[in-house]
Amino acid sequence: MNSTLVTFPGGRTSGRSQIVGAVPVGGRHGLVVAETPFHPLDHTWPDQPGDLGTIGGLPVTACVTGAHSAEGEVFVGADIPVRRGAEGWQWLVVHVTERPLPVGAEVELQVDAGFRAGLSAGHTACHLAALALNAALAGRWRKEVRADALGHPDFDQAAITSSHISPYGSVDVYRLGKSLRKKGFDAEGLDPAEVAQAVNERLAGWVAADAPVRVDVPGPELTARRTWHCSLPQGEASIPCGGTHVRRTGELGRVEVALTLEDAALTMRTTCAHG
Repeated sequence: MNSTLVTFPGGRTSGRSQIVGAVPVGGRHGLVVAETPFHPLDHTWPDQPGDLGTIGGLPVTACVTGAHSAEGEVFVGADIPVRRGAEGWQWLVVHVTERPLPVGAEVELQVDAGFRAGLSAGHTACHLAALALNAALAGRWRKEVRADALGHPDFDQAAITSSHISPYGSVDVYRLGKSLRKKGFDAEGLDPAEVAQAVNERLAGWVAADAPVRVDVPGPELTARRTWHCSLPQGEASIPCGGTHVRRTGELGRVEVALTLEDAALTMRTTCAHG
């Protein structure tokens, strides 16, 4: 099987393609097509859930990443033994269904547009919150570290341990341990409520600016290195990202974060109200 071509980076939620393969996924059926609008759960950094919808009229109960080795083996999801984009592998979008469909059949693919819209809003809000958090914590660094696209020390990338996108929200967890202290971050006396207030003030301005959002798509392959861009008042922000997004920050309506600090872990819960 060749690598799946994807149309979701451009916002597509429907399409028609040929089934080119089928793989077992537990007791269910994993259908692979030549081209799909479905966004799959990534096995390396599973932040945005896979799309739901239908394929050939059958409900897609999960959408995951698959990998086809040079030896002809197909691995799915957490069983994939290599990182995303490893050379010599073909990368697949696997649509999981309860019933099979014949290989070679032409099928209609329809993504649940409402679910996609919620995830896209949550993902854009997550990126904006990360940039605002970087700005709010910029004064706590005692050493020079890599900066984000807006010029602030990139706390998000230095400390993040997990990220989960949900419809109209996200949860990001940051570790404030010894390794971060060695990098120069001072967490002494950090007040989560004070930081959250600064983050929310910045987010309110960014939403009010109705800044344009786009995803740079260098190619149609699933593993193409896509980049999220947002033209904020402070400058052009960019973050490598394989997910889906809204087209303008004003679509989010309102974005707010709540921060909690417990056992050297800072948790940021981001929510947005669709405009």
